[in-house]
Amino acid sequence: MPTYEYECEKCGHRFEVFHSMSDPPRKRCPKCRGKVRRLIGTGAGMIFKGSGFYQTDYRSESYKQQKKKESGDTPQPKDKPKPKTEAGGEAKKKGGSAGSGES
Repeated sequence: MPTYEYECEKCGHRFEVFHSMSDPPRKRCPKCRGKVRRLIGTGAGMIFKGSGFYQTDYRSESYKQQKKKESGDTPQPKDKPKPKTEAGGEAKKKGGSAGSGES
């Protein structure tokens, strides 16, 4: 339920009332019984708690897959063979070792 702020036109008294949106607005000041007007509130806005407030929270799986295809983030196929390694753990290179200084 929202909080409404009122100001008395007679005495200038300001007060807040916490009531439902369907309730009728206040018409009289609680101090002097003068006529009141409702002010435009500048209080704290709405507070969003929980998930569901970001655009990515409700994306479907088909949307996510299409986005991956467009961005090029497709996973590499697993059937490509990996280079064979020697006991030292490095891949075998053709043409000798680079940087050995021999010409």
